[in-house]
Amino acid sequence: MTHHEKTVMAFDDQGREYMIDVFVSTRELSEMQHTGATHGAPTFRTHDGHDVTYLGNGEFMVMVSGEEGGVTVRTDDSAFV
Repeated sequence: MTHHEKTVMAFDDQGREYMIDVFVSTRELSEMQHTGATHGAPTFRTHDGHDVTYLGNGEFMVMVSGEEGGVTVRTDDSAFV
């Protein structure tokens, strides 16, 4: 099951704002030794539905149609810096 964990605000070099949604996949394990939920790696998407890749150090690559290679955006959100 995938659930929305948070939204991150990021900006490109021209100052345009991008709202990036962070989703986490959770799976319930029922084996006796491993009871409980486990979380997968987060996935990212803009509010507009564009795919996003986390590059590290507060940078994301937003795949926007018409932009070859995507748009690099930056956040100062402490979870990603």
